[in-house]
Amino acid sequence: MNGRQKAPTAEALMRSRYSAYVVQAADYLVATTDSSRRKYHSKSDILEWSKSNNWLRLEIISAAQNSVEFKAYFLDSQLQAQVHHERSTFRFDGTQWFYVDGTFY
Repeated sequence: MNGRQKAPTAEALMRSRYSAYVVQAADYLVATTDSSRRKYHSKSDILEWSKSNNWLRLEIISAAQNSVEFKAYFLDSQLQAQVHHERSTFRFDGTQWFYVDGTFY
């Protein structure tokens, strides 16, 4: 997240993006979103969602070259246990990985 090292795989990027939600690093989340999709992910919305939840843990269910299925466990603003279950798609541009989109379960 500090910009010194790029994620070598889609799974590594997924893990770093989860960590970014935990520490509310919205700039990193925007920067690692594919440029074609950034208009759908505003920095303010990302920051609001990351701040309103208490992130507990990340479970990687499966990882392929360009996709990662995961569950992110958290407590919402009402302290209710929640699970965000997603299969994320990533794109490698030749130098680094980017989050493109996800299917939610």
